[in-house]
Amino acid sequence: MSRIGRKPITVPAGVTVKIENNLVTVKGPKGELKRQIRQEMKVSLDNGVIKVERPDDEKENVALHGLSRTLINNMIVGVTDGFSKKLEIIGVGYRAAMQGKNINFTLGFSHPVIKEPPAGITFAVPQPTQIVVSGADKELVGAVAADIRTLRLPEPYKGKGIRYEGEYVRRKVGKAGAKGK
Repeated sequence: MSRIGRKPITVPAGVTVKIENNLVTVKGPKGELKRQIRQEMKVSLDNGVIKVERPDDEKENVALHGLSRTLINNMIVGVTDGFSKKLEIIGVGYRAAMQGKNINFTLGFSHPVIKEPPAGITFAVPQPTQIVVSGADKELVGAVAADIRTLRLPEPYKGKGIRYEGEYVRRKVGKAGAKGK
């Protein structure tokens, strides 16, 4: 029994939802998102309330039920409030700076790394060691943040690199810890 899939989604004022052949289109103040929901699920819109129903209680359909409802809810939240991921840069001399819409990273390489935002994503650098990735599509925001993090992954000895805000990096003991045997 999917508890999440059964919850109705209320459409807030200022958001228009259109459902055609399980293609859900959501327009709002932050943009427009489209997503094709699997044909097994039945998506209906009645008086500003979206309901997702499944055909039977098979294991795959139960899983798709909650997933489909969550994807549609994330689209509505994305076009009204938007999503953002914060990243921190840790390391001596590691920093980021805005260059138009792009971000210019100095990460200890012999060259600067320039990251260009895809359509629908905006970057902000409130401090040289902080980056904010924001947009309407939750999946795309997370993918771009993960892509930025791979530029310089946090290493376990000194903890230098790019990490999510609040991420814990497990530290290792260096060579000096092996002495004493």
